[in-house]
Amino acid sequence: MEKGCMGQEKNYMIGEISLIDTNMLVYAYDKSEGEKHEICKRLIDGCWRLREKYGISIQNLSEFYVIITKKIENPVPVETAKEIIGDIIKFQNWMVMDYDARTILSAIEINMAYGVHYWDALIAATMRENNIFNIFTEDSDFKSIPWLKVVNPFESMLD
Repeated sequence: MEKGCMGQEKNYMIGEISLIDTNMLVYAYDKSEGEKHEICKRLIDGCWRLREKYGISIQNLSEFYVIITKKIENPVPVETAKEIIGDIIKFQNWMVMDYDARTILSAIEINMAYGVHYWDALIAATMRENNIFNIFTEDSDFKSIPWLKVVNPFESMLD
């Protein structure tokens, strides 16, 4: 049994969960992103409709808050962002992952070994500690980490 944020118990099978990177979550809620918004909205809807279980780190949620309220073309109100994040934290099909001091050391090792940005290495280290090896992202940095399977849902748009 995994304890999610707020102490609620969640059941997850190892290997069946993919992490949703910050950019995917932002696109899902940023209507100005056109086709990317539609693709990510469908991706996230799979979780809300109980068809998928996704992982997300507290780092992703923090980044999402800053981007969605300050850095996009049409920022959402702070209360709306808080509500979205609260729903993710409480919802049974989201596995919200925390990290600790050991995770930071692991992230530094990943950063040194594969040359990825530290913040991406921290997400990768958090994933590894939670036995998650698949990530939905458009960030190519993760592709240099050999034990991660990177899925870019926009690749068909590039053809």
